[in-house]
Amino acid sequence: MASTSNLVPQLAIPDLFGKLAYQTFQQTKNALSLAHKMTASRLTEWVLPEAWHQPLQELSPELLSTLKQMNDDLMERDWEDAQQGVYPQSLLFESQWDDFLRYYPQVWLEMGKVWQRLPQKNYQHFDPEIETQGYPKYYLQNFHHQPNGYLSDRSAELYDLQVELLFNGCANAMRRRILAPLKSELTANFAHLLPQQIRVLDVACGTGYTLRALRATLPKASLFGLDLSPAYLRRANQLLSQFPGELPQLVQGKGEELPYLDQYFHAVTSVFLFHELPGKIRQQVIEEAFRVLKPNGVFIICDSMQAVDRPDFTPMMENFPTLYHEPYYRHYIHDDLQLRLEQAGFTDIRIENHLVSKYWIARRG
Repeated sequence: MASTSNLVPQLAIPDLFGKLAYQTFQQTKNALSLAHKMTASRLTEWVLPEAWHQPLQELSPELLSTLKQMNDDLMERDWEDAQQGVYPQSLLFESQWDDFLRYYPQVWLEMGKVWQRLPQKNYQHFDPEIETQGYPKYYLQNFHHQPNGYLSDRSAELYDLQVELLFNGCANAMRRRILAPLKSELTANFAHLLPQQIRVLDVACGTGYTLRALRATLPKASLFGLDLSPAYLRRANQLLSQFPGELPQLVQGKGEELPYLDQYFHAVTSVFLFHELPGKIRQQVIEEAFRVLKPNGVFIICDSMQAVDRPDFTPMMENFPTLYHEPYYRHYIHDDLQLRLEQAGFTDIRIENHLVSKYWIARRG
């Protein structure tokens, strides 16, 4: 009789349990997020007068089934990249349960403020103590209906939790899809350099999740983060200081006016920024990324899917700026970013789609 060791690979059981744990972890986040959104939607219908309810396009059962399959595909890809060593498996199980317990009640308190402002259609409200001088006009918006936009410490504290709820617990998995092409491009084009000689810039780094993932993936690289919000940079510094390795260098600034030398970076990333920019500013950010990249450097953009990718998802894309204050989103979903990249001088442009996000991987020739 054959021994079981000849029938079952040595790592099959640990891998099986690890994958099951990951799937359970993601499904739990997905269920909590869906429950939150359903509750928020019903309460909004109850609290706000009917005249202020904004009509949404209903999603068909077929579309919901497709979305579920895309979610499963994303989880499979996330697990496979970790198994292949693109990044450590520990990234898959990064949880924000401490933040959830601490800040989730605050999410509902902020929701109450949103309900008060919605009938007024006031999307540029900032408290008197919030400094707004010197910021570009396009930035002074209550994105996602957040009081004080991205300029308050409360916004920075709640952001990661709110985004995970928005994307049904998949926001970080979508962010991580930049890591495999980034690592591949750096290996192919800068293998002659020592790991500590590699410099990577994250534009609109926010609270620093992408930088945390970059540090786990490129433990010896020099990392840089730029954001317009001092509140978000404070939060990023607080969170990043909890992880081993050299701290990323954080700078307050505009993506369209990068305060760095020409041809300084080997890679530039930008995650969930472009849909919150007017078209003219998108082009300027792309041109600035080109300027600061070394020859053969890579620029990776992660943002929302566009209408051309999935016309059947147009109802969902049309609902997004209705549910969340996103004044530049409708223009974004029809914008040709590949053409913008080509006009700036980028070559070898590849496009990927994962769940509801889209990725452009472009090289400076």
